[in-house]
Amino acid sequence: MLNAYFLVGEILKPQGVRGEAKIKPYASNPDDFKRWKTLYLKEGEAYRPLEARCSRVHDGFAYVTLEGCTTPEDVERLRGKEIYVDRAHAAKLGEDEVYISDLIGCEAFTREGEKVGVLIDVLQYGTVDTYVFRTKHGSLMAPALKAVFVETDVENRKIVVDRERLEEVAVLED
Repeated sequence: MLNAYFLVGEILKPQGVRGEAKIKPYASNPDDFKRWKTLYLKEGEAYRPLEARCSRVHDGFAYVTLEGCTTPEDVERLRGKEIYVDRAHAAKLGEDEVYISDLIGCEAFTREGEKVGVLIDVLQYGTVDTYVFRTKHGSLMAPALKAVFVETDVENRKIVVDRERLEEVAVLED
């Protein structure tokens, strides 16, 4: 089952005296905070909706007034909390794009059907993402190239791998 909510930021601290929150965006486009009218706080396994109004995005941070927050003390109680957006309001994807959270947990198999491992992380440090898999031999990392990962089916939680290409570029950590 695909995730219904996506992690989009973390509440850092109160900003000013009127209950505005400074948020560190995890979303690929921080300006999306300007269009989101509802954000969610995760409480146990449930997600609580909060009306939200973003006044500005500046220096990589979003400044948002959240429902129920009218003083700095109200925001202080939420410091460190992660905030989410629902799938219906998340950024629209282009062709051949998937949400990272939908990739995590997918099993990778070679074209011949041999299990490679389970995707546990996606590192984003350069121009090409790096997939990290848990395998029976330890962690395996490889650049997320179409020539290596020839098919991705998040609905069925499956990634198909070209074995030869994977062996050329993968690094296995013991």
